Amino acid sequence: QVQLVESGGGLVQPGGSLRLSCVVSGTNFRIYAMAWYRQVPGKQRELVASITSGGTTNYADSVKGRFIISRDNAVNMVYLQMNSLKPEDTAVYYCYTRRYWGQGTQVTVSS
Repeated sequence: QVQLVESGGGLVQPGGSLRLSCVVSGTNFRIYAMAWYRQVPGKQRELVASITSGGTTNYADSVKGRFIISRDNAVNMVYLQMNSLKPEDTAVYYCYTRRYWGQGTQVTVSS
């Protein structure tokens, strides 16, 4: 059974930083691409960033230059470093792989 568990969300002021983490179990983590999505109430879930098994990354235009996705295959973890946060980054952030989703972690950017 594949499980994904996110952590690291919270309340941060505009311009601040947060680091999200996602631990994955029940699958051969190192051979699969990983991704972070986010969702605001009333809107569709959107792709924020992805990383292939080989480490190639891709970002939504709205977060390029501010967010960094990375992975540590030794501990089955994927991370999302979020810098220069803006109020419009407020959302529930989800970890995703192989059609499986985590439970989400809330990120709120507000003064």
